[in-house]
Amino acid sequence: MSEFKRVTGTIPAKEAEPRYYKIVPMSADNVDQVAEIERECFSTPWSRQMLQDELENLSASYICAQMEDGTVLGYAGLTVVLDEGYINNIAVRKEYRRMGVAAALLDVFLRFGKANELAFLTLEVRKSNVPAIAMYLKHGFEDVGSRKNYYDDPKEDAILMTHFFKKVEE
Repeated sequence: MSEFKRVTGTIPAKEAEPRYYKIVPMSADNVDQVAEIERECFSTPWSRQMLQDELENLSASYICAQMEDGTVLGYAGLTVVLDEGYINNIAVRKEYRRMGVAAALLDVFLRFGKANELAFLTLEVRKSNVPAIAMYLKHGFEDVGSRKNYYDDPKEDAILMTHFFKKVEE
C-alpha cells in the first residue's frame, strides 16, 4: 500500500475520493488483463501468448497503469533498436479513456527516449482515431506519412507519427 503514495495519476471515482494508479512493468501477474484490453481495443488483438513472449524480449518494454487493487487501466509497449524507438501499442480500457491514462503511459516512453538519447519514437495510428492523433500531436509527435490499408477489420490507412529527439543535420 505504501508504494501507491507516489502515484502517477488519478482517475475520477464514483465515490468522493479519486482512485490512484501507478505505472508498473507488465508481468506474468497482469498479462491476462493486458490481453483483455487487447481484445477490447483492437480488431486484430495480440494473443496472450504473444504478450507473454514480449516479457522475454530484451529489446521491448511493456508498462501498465495499475490501480491499488491490481486493476490494469491500460498498457503500452515500446521496442528499441539502436537509437530508434517504436511504440507498438497504447491501449486503455473504455471506461478509463479521456482521463489521462494514455498520456501518462506515453509520457513514460517520452522521458525514456530523451534520457536514453534516442533519435526518435515512432508509431502508427488509425486515420479515424482522432482522439489518439490529438494526444500524440499535443505530446510533440508529427505526422510524417501514411501507410495505405495498414489496418484490417475494417481496412484503413495508418498515419505514421514521429517524435524527434534529435534533428537530423542536412
